[in-house]
Amino acid sequence: MALPFERNVDGTMKSSAHLLSVAPMMDWTDRHCRYFHRLLAPHARLYTEMVHAQAVLHGDREKLLGFDACEKPLALQLGGSDPAALARSTAIAIERGFDEVNLNVGCPSDRVQAGRFGACLMREPALVADCVAAMRQAAAGTAAQVTVKCRLGVDEVEDYAVFRAFVDAIAATGCNVFAVHARKAWLQGLSPKENREIPPLRYDWVYRLKAERPQLCVLINGGIAGVDAALAHLPHVDGVMLGRVAYHDPYVLHRLDNALSGGQDVPRADLLRRLRPYVERRMLHGVALKHIVRHVLGLFHGQPGGRAFRQILSEGAHRPDADWALVERALAATEHAIHPPSKGAA
Repeated sequence: MALPFERNVDGTMKSSAHLLSVAPMMDWTDRHCRYFHRLLAPHARLYTEMVHAQAVLHGDREKLLGFDACEKPLALQLGGSDPAALARSTAIAIERGFDEVNLNVGCPSDRVQAGRFGACLMREPALVADCVAAMRQAAAGTAAQVTVKCRLGVDEVEDYAVFRAFVDAIAATGCNVFAVHARKAWLQGLSPKENREIPPLRYDWVYRLKAERPQLCVLINGGIAGVDAALAHLPHVDGVMLGRVAYHDPYVLHRLDNALSGGQDVPRADLLRRLRPYVERRMLHGVALKHIVRHVLGLFHGQPGGRAFRQILSEGAHRPDADWALVERALAATEHAIHPPSKGAA
């Protein structure tokens, strides 16, 4: 018997491809973070940080696009507004093995606006459609998908019909996967952080889009803070995309993946120890421990010893001689907090 979240609003079965995903987050979802998230959530779709199309064309591709095979299914998020550059970047991404290329139409930062990409493109649906059409042409004949991540709108516009018209313009190109951050963006006066918190969440708009456009795969993002909250969305949309909670409290990601797949939760310490071979392999290639363990600091969020765990890693990982032994020290602090030595013990 199907669970309530396994069917779309029209009664058809949902695809599992985008049921759970982790949002692209600048400075956070690098390859080390994604490897850790894959250990936590074997069934989730992972996304890179946003990479500008021009960087793909002219930058260090191994640094920007390198990934471990276990990260798949994996999506590259691109920024840009030049259809030709986006098309060439899409072709490069597919050649390198990405399963999806996602166009960022949601970032509100000043730097992004100055480059005419991100959320400001919601004012230009025809241009976005041209970009997506070019990207889809580059992906033609492959199994890779071209998708879009957007907001509900920008600035003073507060009109569901405008939002739906934007989606319809893009969907007319054949794009059928939309990850929607359920807030609009203020392009002036709010920082990117404030744009993730101050504009009100309008989950009802995302639900309505799915109900009115059942042929589209609609993912919901924004303000989803726990397993129960994520599961509550799934009767209304095709998938949930976790953002900050997957980073600050990554065990939520693990629990949600298991809730959706029928898996069993693994203790935090056991999960982290599965990261050891990767850490030691990357360190042999010159990667400092600090660049990897910064992504695991939230694993014991809200747990006994969580503060000591973070402190030991934060203070010790930058040292030149730091290695896996430091991680074991941090784990020992959590064990000590849970099972303190009895009084009188030697």
